[in-house]
Amino acid sequence: MRLGGQVFCSYDDPELWAQDAVKAGYRAVNPPFGTESDADTRRAFVQLCERHDLTIAEVGVWNNPLTDDQEASAAALDRCKACLQLADDLDAQCAVNIAGSRGEKWDGPNPANFAVDTFELIVDQVREILRTVKPKRTKYTLETMPWVFPDSTESYVELIQAIDEPMFGAHLDIVNMIVSPRLFFDNANFSRHCVETLRPWLVGVHIKDMSLRSDLTVHLDERVPGDGDLDLGAMLAALATLPIGTPVLLEHMHSEADYARASQHVRSLAAQQGVPFEP
Repeated sequence: MRLGGQVFCSYDDPELWAQDAVKAGYRAVNPPFGTESDADTRRAFVQLCERHDLTIAEVGVWNNPLTDDQEASAAALDRCKACLQLADDLDAQCAVNIAGSRGEKWDGPNPANFAVDTFELIVDQVREILRTVKPKRTKYTLETMPWVFPDSTESYVELIQAIDEPMFGAHLDIVNMIVSPRLFFDNANFSRHCVETLRPWLVGVHIKDMSLRSDLTVHLDERVPGDGDLDLGAMLAALATLPIGTPVLLEHMHSEADYARASQHVRSLAAQQGVPFEP
């Protein structure tokens, strides 16, 4: 496993940026620029990461191709394609988006998100992205979410089979699929199930923690690793069965101090499990 997280240093000095990533203990990074970058910038970043032995983990898209606004949907798909091309140019492990939402909030819940025609639309859109870009090295993936496909390992496998494209991979956020107290309390087994089911396709992972509040009805809150109650040791042991070098990224923290604290915590847990991150 290769741990990664956000680098807070400005990219004005790329060498200093890379040194800060290494100093933070990261072996996986995301590019600090977007699709506006030119070919020279992309080549230089690949060389920078090679010099510092940093894996380029993912290019995030983070938009909503499922919107009913046809003009906005077309623009979102164009960005998906541009991000996949950027990821392929960088030889990143994946380009990652969520499927989107049929509601007003781009990443929010909506009853139509689980409709059969939504599943079919996701299939069509992913095929369009892949068949337009034709990536040679990098997989296109959808992050698991609680309220849109793929919302479970089973629905992810169904999507993979329906899309039927070799450059469509899987991206795993276990916490995003813990949507009930049963799964929360059985999270160690659930982590193992997720990894075992999706192992053939997994190219990227996000890791975080979670807590369950006692006020009704159900409130499950995302937490910084170490501040929640998940069995992250069991999660890390399961993730360690993935191919060597698989990036595992910390995310959704707002300060360098929180990232440092989370990094120290997950590294310690991994060492206790006998599956430490690559140094």
